[in-house]
Order: sequence, then structure tokens, then C-alpha cells
Amino acid sequence: MIHKTTIDAVFDAARLEEVIGDFVQLKKAGSNFKGLSPFSDERTPSFMVSPVKQIWKDFSSGKGGNVVAFLMEHEHFTYPEAIKYLAKKYNIEIEETEQSDEQKQQADERESMYLVSEFANNFFQNSLHKTEQGKAIGLTYFKERGFTEEIIKTFGLGYSPDTWDAFTIQAIKKGYKLDYLEKTGLTIVKEEKQFDRFKGRVMFPIQSMSGRVLGFGGRILTNEKKAAKYLNSPESDIYHKSKVLYGIYHAKQAIAKEDNCYLVEGYTDVIQFYQTGIKNVVSSSGTALTPDQIRLISRLTKNITVLFDSDAAGMRASIRGIDLILEQGMNVKVCSFPEGEDPDSFAKQNTQEELTLYLEENAQDFIRFKASVLQKESKNDPIKKAELVRDMVASISKIPDVIKREIYVQECSRIMDISEDVLFDTLAQMRNADAKGQRKQQKQEHKSLEVVKPETQKAPKVNEQYELERKIIEILLLYGKREEEFEDLVLKENDEGDLVLEPEVHTVKVFEKVYLDLQDDEIEFTNDSFKSIYTLLIERLHQEDDFKIENFINHIAPEIASEITAIMMNEERYALHRWVDMEIHVKKKDYTVSQYVSDIVLNLRRFLISQKVEELSQEVKAQNTGDNQESIQDIMDYLSLRKILSEKLNRVV
Repeated sequence: MIHKTTIDAVFDAARLEEVIGDFVQLKKAGSNFKGLSPFSDERTPSFMVSPVKQIWKDFSSGKGGNVVAFLMEHEHFTYPEAIKYLAKKYNIEIEETEQSDEQKQQADERESMYLVSEFANNFFQNSLHKTEQGKAIGLTYFKERGFTEEIIKTFGLGYSPDTWDAFTIQAIKKGYKLDYLEKTGLTIVKEEKQFDRFKGRVMFPIQSMSGRVLGFGGRILTNEKKAAKYLNSPESDIYHKSKVLYGIYHAKQAIAKEDNCYLVEGYTDVIQFYQTGIKNVVSSSGTALTPDQIRLISRLTKNITVLFDSDAAGMRASIRGIDLILEQGMNVKVCSFPEGEDPDSFAKQNTQEELTLYLEENAQDFIRFKASVLQKESKNDPIKKAELVRDMVASISKIPDVIKREIYVQECSRIMDISEDVLFDTLAQMRNADAKGQRKQQKQEHKSLEVVKPETQKAPKVNEQYELERKIIEILLLYGKREEEFEDLVLKENDEGDLVLEPEVHTVKVFEKVYLDLQDDEIEFTNDSFKSIYTLLIERLHQEDDFKIENFINHIAPEIASEITAIMMNEERYALHRWVDMEIHVKKKDYTVSQYVSDIVLNLRRFLISQKVEELSQEVKAQNTGDNQESIQDIMDYLSLRKILSEKLNRVV
């Protein structure tokens, strides 16, 4: 268990916008930050971060919470893991007690696989640096590649001993189950025998954006014809190669800062670029680029520069990847290296300044790149030129933005010396004949333009009590400690003997006003979550002179914290629509807090009175006798009270 002092120190040090900024590209939006949701595929920002409140809310998925909740949702951390991650980030020493065997056994399967992968990573690094075989073979290889000791340790490079089961024996000896060694792909099990998958290979750990080890890539150093040069971990519950980019953990901050991501092919390309000083670089690890990998980059930047080898295979792979990048709404440039060079070798031979200058001068817009590459193949052949033009238009058709498509059509027309009208016609044909999903979407769009039928569906009924209870929680969170002048309505009998509400003004804290009003009417929350939050809030507001929302959220159950975040960030979502830019000015609630509080409480009273009237009316109908005068009188009294409350709220009954 982690000591409370460590947890408190972590929450004191952690800055939500800094932590989330490692995973999502955030842009200033008033006093908040906004960005694309990391939990769903979207092109319009719906993800809000409040540095003042130290909470976040994703309006596309409904998720929200504090800094720990983000790491638990995004990285699938347990609560202790999230605390440890933050402690490491902010250089806080962790105080904890040793876990019992029973607690270790309670770790779920996914977590066990992470632990096995982390152990393997340490084992391979230890083997590289502290064994004779590792130093003679593995370390020598890395140094021959030009890697420094510092860069080898930064990327956690390692070596798997050239024996059949060195890793497996050590892992089992340390208490790791063979089942998880097999599920992570680190060990191959055949009947009664077990073998190390990466026997005799130098190791490249593949990490998530937060730095967790998901899997490995291993390169063989012998000339065995039957063995693959590179071998990756198989797919598992924690490793999905189509959703991972090698180097993203080390590159994320540089990508966001430079607002550009260099995309290369191999592990050593990434490491050599990083060592040279260009850190905003990632690799698809030898696999074909996927939409999930592109979306991973899109959280940090909208700009990708694809770097590829000068050989024909490298060019063709880059061309295939361009269309995928464009389809995701990203901006893409392409840069090739001189003949015989690749990103690794070129970076090794040049300084950071030389490499940066080369990339700036040689990175081409995708349309120019495609034209230059394909023109070489078409030469003076009209048929091949027509195919080239069609190929370029096919790429343009992938771009979601209409304006960008038109600009690229104009550029293509100029480069290829062909009529814009012809290109636009071809573009229209391609877009109309696109994938089934697009055609289905187009049909839905056309359907939305049809004349609405006379039989319209009824709008879903609003749960008024739920909304009112939610508003009371919001009031306590936002204004609980504020002192306000309240004009209370006291029920009195006038000279004519009628019940009337007369005003009495007094100064009191908002939470006391709410608490006393609800107590007077014996009102209880019907929503279980709100009931729990209300009880906790009232208790903390009574006890703490310096009540802070972020401290409150940090020390309650995650599910309750999530509900509170949803309430707290409810108003922030409208900032996403930029109402002020459209000269729509929304009156803030805190200008009339006392009136707002009173209205909500009165509304809840009025609602409950209406419910009581309905219940009594049903009882009178059910009795169906003349002996119900008392119930009828109760109904009349409640109706009279409801009328007074409605007049106070300026409502028409």
C-alpha cells in the first residue's frame, strides 16, 4: 500500500495540464485547454481540461475526472500505478508497505502481463550490461551502430542470451507464472518444454505513450537463413502492433512542441535521429501504417513528415501510407534521402544542424512528391500519365476538408498541365464510388434532407428531480463556502387568515442555506450517486475552512469523482462552441448566486409538492368513497402552497 503522505505529495505536485499534455495536444481556450478526445475518433475538439479546478472532461465519451482518473482511463493503470507514474514524473519518493502474497495473487491478468513485460525488460538490460556474452555481442553491436551508452539506456535496449531458456528459468524462479510468460509471447511452450522466443537477439522494448512496456522487437545477429532478421512480440491483451508506435514515449513532448512528427520505418532510424538531436520521431516498427497509429500521432500534432529510404520499396510503402494519413485529416509532407542512404545512416553522418536543414529543404508536399515519383515511371507515355493523374486525384479524394481538396486539385492541374474541370469531375466520380461506409453515410445525409413526416416522435421526458438534485450538487461544489444574502420566504398567516410567504433577509454560507432548507422539508436525494456526494460534501464543507474542489476530488472514490467532474465541467462544454466569437453572451450564474440557489431549492420544493398532490389525487380516486374530505383538504393546501412557490418563481400554474 502507498502511504497517504506520498499520495498527498503527488496530488500537490501534479499539474493536470502537464500530465495530459504528454498524451494530447492541448490548446488554450480561455482559462481552460481543449483538444481532440483521446478516447474516440473525432475531428472537432470535445476534450476540456480545467487547470483551475484540476479536472478534465471528455464530452464525446462522457469520461472525466482528476489526473489519476485520466491515467487509469487512458493507460489502464490501477490507482497505485497511476500514483507511482506521477511520483516518478515529479521525482517524489514513494513510501509503501510490502504487498502480501494474497494481494499479489489478486492482480488481474492484464496487470500480471505488464509486470512480466517489465521484468523481461530489466532482465534483457541486465544481460546486456552485466554479462560477458551481453557485453561481447549485444553491446558491441549497438556501439558499432554508433549508439552511445546514454542513448542505449534511454531506450532501454537489451540482449536476450543465446541459450534456449535463460530468461524463462529466471522469470519462473522469481515467481512469474508460465501462463503469463506464454501469453506475452516471451516464452514458447511446446508440451513439456519451454523456449525463449528472443534467444540470441538484441532487444528493443516497445513502450506505450506513458512508458509501459507492451512488447519487444528482437534483431538476430547471426546469419541463420531460416531465422527472421527482426522478430516482434505476438499480439496479446497488452500489445496490439497496429495501435503502437515505436518511440512515441520518448517523442511525445517534442512532437507537441515542434507541432510535427517525423515518421520512419525502423527502430534504429528512431534511435539515431533522437541521438542526433531530433526527438520528434516515431516508427511503425516495420509494419504497414494503420489508422490507429495515425490517430495516436493526431493527439499531439496534425502534421506528419514521412521519411523513407531511397529504394523503390521504400517509396511505394510511403505512397501507400500517404493516403491513410490524408484520410485521417492530417497534413502530410514527404522527404527522401540520397541514393544508398536511409534515415539511420544519414542521421549518423550529419550533425543536428545539417540534418535539420536537409529536412527543411527537402520535405515536399505530398502532391509534388507523388508527381515527381510517378512521373519518372510514366515518362512520355500518355496512358501512364493518365494513370498518374488518376492516382494523384485518388489521394486528394481522401482529404475530408473541402477547401483543402479544391486547393490540391488546383495544384495538381498546374503541375500536370490538365484542366481543373476534368480533375473535379474525376474527383466527384471517385468520391461517389468510395467505400461502402461512405456511401452509407451519404445515404444517411440525404435521408436527413427528406421532408419530415407528420408523425413526429415525442421528445424524451426530462427527469426534473434528477436535474434539480444535480444542480444542488453543482451549487455546493461551486459556491458552497460563499457567504450570500438570502431572502427566505417564511410561511405566515395574514390578517385574512390565508397562508402567505413573507420575506426575511439574512446572511449565511451557501452550503448551510441548502442544508437547512433540505432538512426543514425532510428532502432526501433519490439518486444514489447524488446522495453519496451530497453527504460527503456537506461533511467536508462543515469541517474544512479552506475547502478546495481539487482536494475533495483527489480523496474520494474514482466513480464518485467522475460524476463530480461531469457536473463541474458541464458549463465548460459550451466554450467549445465559441459563443463569444459569435457575439452570444451567456450570463454567468455567479453574478446572482443567492437568487440561483433560492430558485433551485424552490423548484425542488415545487416539484415535490406536485408529486405529493399527484399521490393524494390517486388515493382519492382509489378510495372512491365520501370519506376522503381530509385528503381533499390536504390536496387544496398543497395546491395553495405550490401556487405561492410558482409565483415566487414567476411560473404560470
